[in-house]
Formats: sequence, C-alpha cells, structure tokens
Amino acid sequence: MIIELNQQGSSFHFFAENEQKNTISIDASPAIGGQNKGPRPMELLIMGVGGCSGIDVVSILEKQKIKVEGLKIKIDAQREEAVVPSLFKAIHLTFIFKSGIDLGKAQRAVGLSLEKYCSAAKTLEKTAKITYKIDVE
Repeated sequence: MIIELNQQGSSFHFFAENEQKNTISIDASPAIGGQNKGPRPMELLIMGVGGCSGIDVVSILEKQKIKVEGLKIKIDAQREEAVVPSLFKAIHLTFIFKSGIDLGKAQRAVGLSLEKYCSAAKTLEKTAKITYKIDVE
C-alpha cells in the first residue's frame, strides 16, 4: 500500500492519494491553525473502522443471500484526555439497518466483523474497548 500526501498551501491542509488516484482532504483543528477543509487524521482512523466493518457486514450477509438495503453506522469514539499521544480508549459503533433485516444474522455478521475480520478494529482494540449495538429503522 502506497499513500502520498501533498500539502495544500502553507497550512495543515493535505490531499492524500492512494495508488488508484482516489483522494481525500485532511486538515487539522482550527485550534492549532487548521481550516476545517477535511477530516482530522484521528477522525479518518475511526471512519476506517466504520468502513472496514461495514464492508465486512455487507459481505457476510450477501454470502448468506441477504441483500442489505440500507446500513448506517454511527460511531462514538472517546480519546484519552490531557496526554500525548491521545489514544482512543473507547469506541462504540451503532449499526442501523433498514427494517426487514434478519436481526440474528445481522448480529452475527457484526460480531464476526468486529471480533474476527475487521483489521482496523483489531488494530485499535489494543488500546480501545470496542463495543457495538444494532438498531433497525
């Protein structure tokens, strides 16, 4: 995996690009001089957990011939306070499925993702307690 970051101007704003030329804007907090032109690096880390697990869950369910018509994932992440580096200490994911999903199979898919398959979650579980719940709209 090769990622390239290019500073935009003289601020903390960067464009990150992967090998497929997909880009994302990254910026720092205005409190330290950022301009809110993109997610902060630690936010991207948490977004990665949600994306990794979401892909796992959809893949697991589709292998069971269950079409996921709608999935939303909300994440509440807490970091250590007043220390540097400020690591994540708790990450709670809420998986919100559209109605019609088999709740038992959804529960199993989410559990498998976070406890076995999601590399991002497995990396962060070394410092953070990762919990989840499932809701249906």
